[in-house]
Amino acid sequence: MEEFVPQRTSAYISQHDLHIGEMTVRETLAFSARCQGVGPHYEILAELLRREKAANIKPDPDIDVYMKAAALEGQEANVAVDYILKILGLEVCADTMVGDELVRGISGGEKKRVTTAEMLVGPSRALFMDEISTGLDSSTTFQIVNSIRQSIHILKGSAVISLLQPAPETYDLFDDIILLSDGKIVYQGPRENVLEFFEFMGFKCPKRKGVADFLQEVTSRKDQEQYWARRNEPYSFVTVNEFAEAFQSFHIGQKLGDDLATPFNKSKSHPAALTTKKYVENKELFRACFSREFLLMKRNSFAYIFKLTLLIILASTTMTIFLRTEMHRDTVIDGGVYMGALFFSVVVAMFNGISELNMAIMKLPVFYKQRDLLFYPSWAYSIPTWILKTPISFVEAAIWVSMTYYVIGFDPSAQRFFRQYLIILCINQMASGLFRMMAAVGRNVIVSGTIGSFALLVVMVLGGFVISREDIQTWWLWGYWISPMMYGQNAIAVNEFLGKSWRHVPPNSTEPLGVLVLKSRGIFPEAYWFWIGIGALIGYTFLFNFLFTLALQYLDPFEKPQAVLSKESLAERNVNRAGESIELPKRGNNFLAERGINEGQTSVQSSSAEVGRTSDANQNRKRGMVLPFQPHSLSFDEIRYSIDMPQEIKGHGIHENRLQLLKGMSGAFTPGVLTALMGVTGAGKTTLMDVLAGRKTGGQIEGSIMISGYPKKQETFARISGYCEQTDIHSPHVTVYESLLYSAWLRLPLEVDTATRKMFIEEVMDLVELTSLREALVGLPGVNGLSTEQRKRLTIAVELVANPSIIFMDEPTSGLDARAAAIVMRTVRNTVDTGRTVVCTIHQPSIDIFDAFDELFLLKLGGEQIYAGPLGPHCSNLIKYFEAIDGIPKIRDGYNPAAWMLEITSAAHEASLGVNFADVYKNSELYRRNKELIKQLSTPPPGSNDLYFPTRYSQSFFNQCVACLWKQHCSYWRNPSYSAVRLLFTTFIALLFGMIFWNLGSKWRRQQDLFNAMGSMYASVIFIGVQNGMSVQPVVGIERTVFYRERAAGMYSALPYAFAQITIELPYIFIQTIIYGVVVYAMMGFDWTVSKFFWYLFFMYFSFLYFTFYGMMSMAVTPNHHVASILSSAFYAIWNLFSGFVVPPTRIPIWWKWYYWACPVAWTLYGLVTSQFGDVKDSLESGQTVEDFVRTYFGFRHDFLGVVAVVIVCIPLLFGFLFAFAIKAFNFQVR
Repeated sequence: MEEFVPQRTSAYISQHDLHIGEMTVRETLAFSARCQGVGPHYEILAELLRREKAANIKPDPDIDVYMKAAALEGQEANVAVDYILKILGLEVCADTMVGDELVRGISGGEKKRVTTAEMLVGPSRALFMDEISTGLDSSTTFQIVNSIRQSIHILKGSAVISLLQPAPETYDLFDDIILLSDGKIVYQGPRENVLEFFEFMGFKCPKRKGVADFLQEVTSRKDQEQYWARRNEPYSFVTVNEFAEAFQSFHIGQKLGDDLATPFNKSKSHPAALTTKKYVENKELFRACFSREFLLMKRNSFAYIFKLTLLIILASTTMTIFLRTEMHRDTVIDGGVYMGALFFSVVVAMFNGISELNMAIMKLPVFYKQRDLLFYPSWAYSIPTWILKTPISFVEAAIWVSMTYYVIGFDPSAQRFFRQYLIILCINQMASGLFRMMAAVGRNVIVSGTIGSFALLVVMVLGGFVISREDIQTWWLWGYWISPMMYGQNAIAVNEFLGKSWRHVPPNSTEPLGVLVLKSRGIFPEAYWFWIGIGALIGYTFLFNFLFTLALQYLDPFEKPQAVLSKESLAERNVNRAGESIELPKRGNNFLAERGINEGQTSVQSSSAEVGRTSDANQNRKRGMVLPFQPHSLSFDEIRYSIDMPQEIKGHGIHENRLQLLKGMSGAFTPGVLTALMGVTGAGKTTLMDVLAGRKTGGQIEGSIMISGYPKKQETFARISGYCEQTDIHSPHVTVYESLLYSAWLRLPLEVDTATRKMFIEEVMDLVELTSLREALVGLPGVNGLSTEQRKRLTIAVELVANPSIIFMDEPTSGLDARAAAIVMRTVRNTVDTGRTVVCTIHQPSIDIFDAFDELFLLKLGGEQIYAGPLGPHCSNLIKYFEAIDGIPKIRDGYNPAAWMLEITSAAHEASLGVNFADVYKNSELYRRNKELIKQLSTPPPGSNDLYFPTRYSQSFFNQCVACLWKQHCSYWRNPSYSAVRLLFTTFIALLFGMIFWNLGSKWRRQQDLFNAMGSMYASVIFIGVQNGMSVQPVVGIERTVFYRERAAGMYSALPYAFAQITIELPYIFIQTIIYGVVVYAMMGFDWTVSKFFWYLFFMYFSFLYFTFYGMMSMAVTPNHHVASILSSAFYAIWNLFSGFVVPPTRIPIWWKWYYWACPVAWTLYGLVTSQFGDVKDSLESGQTVEDFVRTYFGFRHDFLGVVAVVIVCIPLLFGFLFAFAIKAFNFQVR
């Protein structure tokens, strides 16, 4: 392995689709192609041409052109990209955005193919592919594997592909098979010999059974027995170990052993076959990353424009607050106000970089994937980011300085104006470098947010304004000297106060006013400090960007995904391996009987029986039915659905305004019948489901939908229907049992008592086979918690416990292997047998799974219907219908009808036949029969009533609140990365503040002492508050997607959800306040009287509360947490300005007074300062009492405290109310 670079010689295709959502498919692939380069193609081609000349062969001109084009280095538009787009059928969506949770993009199946294509465009010929077929229909999978197979055979490559549920025709494409079971290799060798091996072991594959499915079941304890072929010998379970040992003595196994024993002869291989250099040439990589970064900035231009707009608003606020007509230059106190303006400019420049943090973190997962595949070194990623963000810094600094400089009335000389511009620019650059570094070190939103605000806190508190240099404890002075903000603050202050307008000497003093101001704040009054500051800031900029690159290079992303193994499955694995039998708890001996196989019956039974119809399961077919329900049919006629024409398509010269996705669908679904909704990827299956279930949030729907003959009303329909979405959205921090309990609690009618409800949940868990996982945490998909298949079953169970009559399931089997899919389908079948109406969209069913369906509703590309009706035994009706059409080939024996049907109806096949299947269907007998049925079902049966429920939700308002609160409690308690990190952060900051501001609360000799004490209050409120507001956003964001699903299901209204989300914060914030209050109050040495201590805690508690609720509210009014964080940070900056610390309230101009009274932080500071110092009668140096100074300088009066207390209680109430309103009124889910 040391002799070459394995990551570049081979390509690994992961099972998770990680892509940048804002790039189109073509751009994603082109970028990948540029990073991977053409590899050894060039040398190989040269060799090939030499040999062709020698042998006098004339190559095929087309192939010749392609080979030459593919081998050229550094082309912008790569031929390989177009070729791969065509092979994988991606050219339809080549110019569509890939999309992510929030940007609407390509479908799941297309995303999967993009992941595959991303590696195929590269030069490597050894492919390792992990489950590439998840979410694709069988004909697409077939095409992909087929094209890979051909390119492998022609170009002499090798590919290892792990597949779930391969269809028989896909399985037949492979040359060799590796069969794994419980970590052992059971078979490895040619595909032709695999059945021979199992017959040698005594197991035979039945006729109507896919070989792949047989291989998966024959090693499993539950399914092995039915394949035992030696009737005359008694059957005993053959363990995985026994299979593995037997394989060694089987002739294929022996040959394999011999092959491995002889070492490989290196001289036979071409030296260019293995890649020895790590990356393509640096210049090309840099160009590729640069152009991608530029592209992303153009796509994200909204965020940048939004940021600039906010900056302009901030600048105008600052200008008008420090308007030059109100600013004098007479006393040191006037100088203090100017100092406040300068400090605020520095803070704005500093905080402007915080949006970098979120943007950098969002791109990290994709970066880690591409870094590990050796697309580019980390410097090629970090330098373009830095270079491209610089012009933006120039613009931002220019806007700020040019707007504020003359209006505030800083020193009127051009030289000083440009110097201030230079400082702001350097601070801006330093800050974005700092935040990018935080993102790369923290690696996830919560951690880096915490580290980030912590670093900012230290930098800001020790920057020389919040507490002056002379008052910093000696053991903290090093912090002052390394704080980048101190250099910025010093430079900008020296630049201003040594100017002409500050040169006059005030009465009874010897030094100019400017120098006095600088000295009073502990700043060095020498002019060369300006250049020291600039030098230091530029140094920090380079340092932070260098550290950012290092962190990217050497740190790996956090936790690797792992699924939970339940005790039972662990026990079962051990049995399968070792073979001794163990008794499983709680299931007893009726294990086989429960599966519908009697113990005497060892005949070879097809597994379709197990999924489906003929098994003895009929005797207990009413299982899972403690609760009665009313069966309902659903019929729909001429459904059309259209959306506004997307801009990308309009760009291609299409002038219509609406794009029709469904064109006149009609059909009926009846109780006790399982209907499959099928069609190739992108035919509109999910769209039709969403329309029928009433889940669409936009677009125009025409046509009629009837429920048992009455027109469908969404409010009542939500109560009798369930919808299992394709993406399994669940709250991550609750257990499986709790999820079901919660769903049942909120969706079963009030009459059902607790005992019945729990019995019903147990039955459903049994039906869906989740009993063994009841205590497992759900977790986030692809990160931790349940595996895909367990999550799918949970999604079904969550809907089943609501006892619905009609259930929609969107691709219940995508992403599962044959065995898991059989379990899920068994669940679905059990559900149908209870007399419910079930509709499933399904991608690539195996024969067994397809046999479990009763009826089929088939769509073709473009949203037209081409078949609707019963399948018949072994799909005979379906086959008869299609074979009757001219030119359609007969189906091969043992071929999967589902795959056959998708193949013959594909767009390409339709074009070659010159038939329009939609028209064929419209003229068929089947169509007329369906129309009759719809007409029948559209008139209510005699004696029936329309659906009616006395209340909109099944539970009372109070019960909804209790249920939501219970779930939030479980979630918060099990989410230490949020709740515990927050408390730790608070404790840490409390200790830090206590040490920095040691014993400052008891000094009131000079005015500066009071400023220092107030500075500590200001810094703590702003910092812990903002940290609370920022860290609550992702938590609310994740819960909100779950909320959309649950509200659509009619579980509760928005208010109980908002109530729970707000209430659960109260105890946590209370603990936070106690920790902070006690530590800081003691260490800062404030006055130990009961009333003062109580006031301190009171104001702190409500301040933390309103910050948290403000964070929640800003999340609720914005589509995602980027926009939320930009929006909220803008307000934090304005609050910061009006808090009464940067500008004393008495100096705020009359036209801004109203905002001072509307600013929450101002009320907090009013309360804190007044309750501590508002009644102190001691004198300062100047002879004023503390009480008088507080009243004259700040305008704070002690007898006003009661009003302040009332306002402080109202602010969080207001934010909480707005949060609830926003959650109720806005829906950001686009469907």
